[in-house]
Amino acid sequence: MTEPSPTPSTGTSFIPGAKTSDSKTSESTALSGAAPSPVPETQAIANQQATPPLVVVKAEPLAQSAPAPSSPGSDQLARIEDKCARIEDKYARSEALLSRVEEKIEGATTRMSEAARQSDLAALRSEVRAVADRTRRLPGSGALVLTAIITAVLTVVLTIAAQRFHLDGLITPR
Repeated sequence: MTEPSPTPSTGTSFIPGAKTSDSKTSESTALSGAAPSPVPETQAIANQQATPPLVVVKAEPLAQSAPAPSSPGSDQLARIEDKCARIEDKYARSEALLSRVEEKIEGATTRMSEAARQSDLAALRSEVRAVADRTRRLPGSGALVLTAIITAVLTVVLTIAAQRFHLDGLITPR
């Protein structure tokens, strides 16, 4: 905001009681004996005192305000805003697409882990069956006890027979 400068034709200024005509200033300074005050300083002081207080008003968004006259800067700003809006839309679409891809990958990972678990279970089942088949072919505890008894009896019978038929001589002493 610019302040109007004092008009030399009227002889008035913004400072009340100040005289601006050169003849009156020279007469008053001659009578008082003081040096004349520089005019730019008084104008600066007058400008400081004469500035009206600032009024703060809530600013309205550009879209709601009345259409301003078309200028190159506002056209360029509108184009930039349109591009930003399109970029935001593309970003939102790509974000949605990435979330769908992430969900599909998680589903596929879950299915693959289930399949791996199933294949691990199938391999474990086949191993257990093989061990069970080998174990079934082994003789039971009754057969083992019977074999031990037969072996003990035969050992005793053969030892007695070897002593009766004097087969001790066939065995060479060491």
